[in-house]
Amino acid sequence: MSNEETMTSTDESAQLANQQAARQAQQQQVQVQVKDDNAISCYANFCRVTGSPEELIVDFGLNPQPVGIPKDPIVVQQRIILNFYTAKRLLAALQMSIQRHESVFGVLETDIQKRLRVQQ
Repeated sequence: MSNEETMTSTDESAQLANQQAARQAQQQQVQVQVKDDNAISCYANFCRVTGSPEELIVDFGLNPQPVGIPKDPIVVQQRIILNFYTAKRLLAALQMSIQRHESVFGVLETDIQKRLRVQQ
């Protein structure tokens, strides 16, 4: 084996070791303790996102008429205000959860008109 081949082999081994270390670091999950004894749960089938340059405001509510344009105003029941860093982490967590769900149950169609079955 020539010196050049030895260096290439060593470089490849180092790259492989670095890739394996990076994968292991990604796989390690940080365990954060969460106390949710006083958490309040509610159901929402409507959300609205507004914001400013510094934060996002996410309103959640219940739309009693999900097909078409609602006759009555949708009542916002919960409002969460997030900075953009937290919003980006939430986006990543939601994307990962949706991908897992879709890999098991199939693609989610968000257009309700396409989900409705024609009644005969």
